[in-house]
Amino acid sequence: MIENYFPLFPVLKTTRFVLRQLTPNDEQEIFVLRSDEGVLKYLDIPKAKSLNDARKFIDKIYSGNNNNWWVYWAISFKNESKLLGTICLWNISEDKTTADIGFTLLPEFQGKGIMQEVIRVVLNYGFIEMKLEKIQGEVSPGNVRSIQLLEKFGFTCTSESENTLIYLLKNRS
Repeated sequence: MIENYFPLFPVLKTTRFVLRQLTPNDEQEIFVLRSDEGVLKYLDIPKAKSLNDARKFIDKIYSGNNNNWWVYWAISFKNESKLLGTICLWNISEDKTTADIGFTLLPEFQGKGIMQEVIRVVLNYGFIEMKLEKIQGEVSPGNVRSIQLLEKFGFTCTSESENTLIYLLKNRS
């Protein structure tokens, strides 16, 4: 059983969703997110081969949240516990001014406006609560939906390579 190391984990809410800490009960959905070929198409992460891989990932996330290496949320509908996807602020700079944003959704929840709703509260949390100056997203050039989402929120492409686009959003406050 994983102990809750981060008792003040920042739970965020939108009109339809709650962004909460991962739990051991999320292992099946985490396994799908980390093993589904469609989800992995644009991600540079190792493919999960078993539920044990998902459990190890959840343990890793707890540790990173505890050590302030990242903030990694599970996305669920309000009043439901099933994980729909994840969103995180990670790769936080040593001076705590910059972080990367990352997000995934289970295939059956993609294209339904979920990320459009949750990304707003995560950006606000990053800029207001964490006092970040910049948030960046690393995207595969073929991941059109993620590119469109980042651009919708004001991210601009600052760097291009064959395999990666870097999008940046600066704090405007």
